[in-house]
Amino acid sequence: MGATTIGALVGGAIDSMSGDDGNADGAVIGAIAANVLKVVVPIAVTYAIGWAVLRGVGELKDLAFGDES
Repeated sequence: MGATTIGALVGGAIDSMSGDDGNADGAVIGAIAANVLKVVVPIAVTYAIGWAVLRGVGELKDLAFGDES
């Protein structure tokens, strides 16, 4: 199953728990949220890894050449 389908199912299930008229709007919101997360999560992970690598390179430079501060 794709992330969009799972997001729609989860959104529909959460929306149907509230007892409102239907679960179609929750399914749409869940599908949209799943698609947004498919884009945002890889960007955030890539940023975090890049930040950690740059910080590590800075620490290695300080160890190799001494602290410049």
